[in-house]
Amino acid sequence: QVQLVESGGGLVQPGGSLRLSCAASGSIFSINTMGWYRQAPGKQRELVATITRGGSTNYSDSVKGRFAISRDNAKDTVYLQMDSLKPEETAVYYCSALVVVAITPKSYRTLEVWGQGSLVTVSS
Repeated sequence: QVQLVESGGGLVQPGGSLRLSCAASGSIFSINTMGWYRQAPGKQRELVATITRGGSTNYSDSVKGRFAISRDNAKDTVYLQMDSLKPEETAVYYCSALVVVAITPKSYRTLEVWGQGSLVTVSS
């Protein structure tokens, strides 16, 4: 069984910064793409950023230049540094990962795993 545990959410003033972390644990063979999504009240979940195992990144246009995604493969952890936060970015932030697990010694399966969500509130 694999799980993602997030940390680092909270209250921050407009223009402030926050760093989210998400650590994977369990019977993991390897982790491919990891990412961050967010869901604001009354809105659909949207992509924030993704990062491949090799470090290639992708950002939504709304966060480019302000957010930075990174990962530590040795720790199975992904981070999201968020700067210049805006009130409209108040949302529950979720991490996700494509996790490869061994089904048998010679067969593997890729699972899409989600974290429990971390509330980020941007308000004065």
